[in-house]
Amino acid sequence: MSENAGFQISLDIQGRLCVVIGGGDEAFERISRLLDAGAKVIIVTPTLNTPLKKLTASGKIIHRSRHFRSTDTQDAFLILNLLREDTDLSKSLFDLAKTERFLVWSIDQSSRSTVMMPAVVARGALRIAISTSGASPALASVLRQNCEVLFDDEFGQFLDWLGSLREELQKNEPKETRRRERLKDAVEGFSVTGKITYPALWIAHKEQSASS
Repeated sequence: MSENAGFQISLDIQGRLCVVIGGGDEAFERISRLLDAGAKVIIVTPTLNTPLKKLTASGKIIHRSRHFRSTDTQDAFLILNLLREDTDLSKSLFDLAKTERFLVWSIDQSSRSTVMMPAVVARGALRIAISTSGASPALASVLRQNCEVLFDDEFGQFLDWLGSLREELQKNEPKETRRRERLKDAVEGFSVTGKITYPALWIAHKEQSASS
């Protein structure tokens, strides 16, 4: 199987307009990530669930209570399309993105997206993006859940401490070589260990392949 692995980067969307098409839990999860990154968010959908209604009522997002129109892309930096079944919409968005120069992601339609949306592990300042290049979004989700358990609250506290230490050294330690040494010492001994447990279907597949 050949998949486009893409080129992994992080987008600076601070203060930029991002438009989300569609509501529900998936929209809430993506919008939460956009707000966390400082984006300005407009959601276009006839109805909202309770969490999205709360975001709208608090003024954190703007809701356009209707179906998507092509004019909704005006001044947008990024469009997230969560309507799986509307292939005509995803095609028109992909075509519009070429002429109007915005980024677009249509859920489960990588061929009509200009960016990928990996699963993200977030713990304090830590961000780990997990992508299977479209081979198995379900596995990416399971990996994210496992990593969220591994990188626990203490890890968040540890990372905050490292950030504070770095700021302190930048202010009070004039020698760059000494700063690097101190920061290297601060993570000395840190390691991540784990064990992969494979599902029964995969084990049965391997055994069948070995016997054939």
